[in-house]
Order: sequence, then C-alpha cells, then structure tokens
Amino acid sequence: MNWQTNGLKYNRFHTTAICGPSRAALLTGRNHHNAGSGFLAEWATGYPSYNCMIPKTTATSGRILKGNGYSTSWFGKNHNTPDWESSIAGPFDRWPTGLGFDYFYGFIGGETHQYYPVLFENTKAVEPDKTPEQGYHFMTDMTDRAINWLEYSKSVAPQKPVMMYFAPGAAHAPHHAPKEWRDKFKGQFDKGWDVVRQETYERQLKMGIIPPGTKLTPRPDWVTPWDKLSADQKKLFARLMENYAGYLSFADHETGRLLEAISKLPDADNTLIFYIVGDNGASSEGGMEGTVNEIKALSGISTPLADNLKHLDEIGGPNTEPHYPVGWAWAGNAPFQWVKQVASHFGGSRNPMVVSWPKVIKDKGGMRSQFVHLIDVLPTVLDASHLPAPKTVDGVEQKPMDGVSFLSTFTDKNAKPVRTRQYFEVFSNRAIYDNGWVAATQAYFSVETGLCTRKLGQRQMGTL
Repeated sequence: MNWQTNGLKYNRFHTTAICGPSRAALLTGRNHHNAGSGFLAEWATGYPSYNCMIPKTTATSGRILKGNGYSTSWFGKNHNTPDWESSIAGPFDRWPTGLGFDYFYGFIGGETHQYYPVLFENTKAVEPDKTPEQGYHFMTDMTDRAINWLEYSKSVAPQKPVMMYFAPGAAHAPHHAPKEWRDKFKGQFDKGWDVVRQETYERQLKMGIIPPGTKLTPRPDWVTPWDKLSADQKKLFARLMENYAGYLSFADHETGRLLEAISKLPDADNTLIFYIVGDNGASSEGGMEGTVNEIKALSGISTPLADNLKHLDEIGGPNTEPHYPVGWAWAGNAPFQWVKQVASHFGGSRNPMVVSWPKVIKDKGGMRSQFVHLIDVLPTVLDASHLPAPKTVDGVEQKPMDGVSFLSTFTDKNAKPVRTRQYFEVFSNRAIYDNGWVAATQAYFSVETGLCTRKLGQRQMGTL
C-alpha cells in the first residue's frame, strides 16, 4: 500500500513547532494553550495554558471515539502525561488509558533509547523481549504490537471500528538507525548542507510542493558555509546526517508494514489514515557541532570534535545517542527560515501530511494547498464518522473545538479554504496567519543548544 500515491499530499499543513503541544492539539482538536500545553511537561508552570495538564474539558480523540463504540489504541511516544505523574505510582488519569485509549504500548516523555527503551504496557512497566544484539529496536517492536492489536481486534469484533494513534519515537533524537539502514545513505550528504538545501528547494519547485516563483531564504549567519568547514567536521557532520536519513527511512519502512497490514483488512478501503511527518520542523538541538550524546548537548555541554570522531563508526548504534548539527536542520527546513521550537516561522511549524481514504479519495497522489493545522484533524475525523463534537464528556462540559473539518478537500481540489486565521506561539516565538498574510516575531532562541535562551527580537510580515 503506497500511502503517497494512494493519498492526498497537503503542502500547507501546520504544527505548533514542538512535540508535546503539537500532540495535545492533534488529540483534542483545540489550540495547545486551550489544552493546557503551551510548552513541554518538564517546563510546566502554574498558569492554566502552561501547566501541561490536558483538562477534562478538552476530551481526546480516543475518549470521544471510545464513547461512540470504537476500539482505541496508542502506540509509541507519549509526551502528554505530566512529568510528575509519569511513574508507576500514578495517578493514571492523564496517561493514555486515562485519556480514553483502551490500550497503550510505548514510552512516557519526550524520548527514549530505541535499543533499550523504558516501556509501559497500559500502566505497567515492561521490558523488551530481546536485546539489540538479538535484533531488538523499539520501532520494529511497536509496529509488531500495533499490527497484532489491529488484527486481533478486527478478527474478534470485525464489525467494531478501530482508532489507532501510532506515534513513533523516530525521527526524534536519539537518532538510532540500524546499521543496514544508515549504510544505505553512505556518501549521499558529502556535498554538504548548502547544496542539499538548494537541491531540495529545486525538487520542491519541480514537484509543485511550493508555487512557482518561491524564493529560497538565504543562509543565516548561525550556519557555517559547508566549504568553510574542516575535513574532519565534514566527515562527522555527513555521517550524522547519513544516520538520520537512515533512521527516518527505517521509520517509514516500519510504518509501511503497518499500512500493508491495514490494506489486508476486509474494510481497508473504508479506513481513513492521516500520515503526519513530524511534530515540528527539523531540530537544531544537536548544536553547532552535532553530538553523539544528545542529552549532554541539550545540557549545554559541548564535546570536542576529536572525541566525537572516535565514535564515527558507532553512530546510530546502541552506545551512542546522536543528533546532527544545526546546519542540517536549516537544510531540512527548505525553503523556510528557522527550526523546531521557533513557532514564529514556518521552518518550525510547517510539516508534510498525507491523507488516505480509498473509498472516498479518488484524486490519488493529488496535492492540496488549503491552509490547515493539527487542530483540524479531529474535527475532520468526527465529520467523516458522522459524529458531532460532544458538548459534555463524563458529565464535564467541553470547550468548543478550535479546529474545523477539512473533509471538503478530500473530494475537491479547489474547496474553499477552511482556515483563514491561525496563531502560533512557543516560548514567546509567535506569529499569526490571516488570509494569506503572516506577522511574525522571533524572540528567544539559542542555536548553540537549540533552546530558547537569548533575545533576538526579529520581526517580519509578508505574504504566504
């Protein structure tokens, strides 16, 4: 089942610019501040929009669909349980099973080691059934579990609809790519990030992903020109990107196995799939030099180039926690400015999305350019399922959904835009889109650590 050729490609789809808030928006159909998730759980404050506690007034897709007869499951990453509630002591009402999902298999927090993950099944801590030396990788494990759950659910109750939230740790750091996957990309990034960004931009023009006449934003002063780097820097930086590309491709492959399993179900043609590529733009959290120890880098501790080179052949394996340098984040966000966390610019918040629904979508491989956002996904699911947004859930009055259905775009390329205005804000980096214009102010960001720590005060306004 080829999700790209069977589905619709959305080239103006948007996230919040960082993971936890993006997932809160996706799961609730509300703007992330309305879902209490202005930033990450580890930085929660006492303010309602930033306490990182999804309120009962914003029921999730799992809870709403479960209440309407669906079997619901969540596999992979969960960064929406408050940090202080994430142990086996609970409470568990903001774990996936407490948020309306019948079954959960995955990890709590922003990331986990992909060879030695910290795993939970529902609310019980569990261990992988084999070691990395025996071929273990969490991406494969969660895919196997998802396929098993899906096939078991449909064999026991074929008439009962299912809703699955499949959330890989890939391609978030640490970038753990099996050797056979990272080796597929040997030498493909030796040309450097300036050339790769230019080539990406040219492909985007050729494929119609960006409109004719789109200009490529210039390299900022915080990205060193590739030809100014030393031979050792080029060697390390290219290897880190080979590893990342292998990790992303491996994740696509495993997701493809899940899609193949779906395609074999009796009701495959009537299965609606949203394939959202990332919570945010490419990440600069590897710092200026990249790293083989991402947590060390996030803590603001740099590693000498010579020390990183000692681990060149281990990058992507169990004994490293790698992340590429900021230059690759800049290249990966072509043609836009800025990176993950910087919600003021589309380099932080514009992501690819493919939607497949064979029974309804006939324009296979088509492009859609309506401006849409994560908050619009749940209303679209409810619209497709002929379900109204609930006014109360478990006796709790619900906040109105901020999202709107874009179901009309499934069958009409020229459907009227469903969203003409949307705001963005993370860590004071903020923007507002309104009828083709965007006003942006970029406030605090450090390219050294990928964290918002220093004031830059850049303001822009333009069309988009």
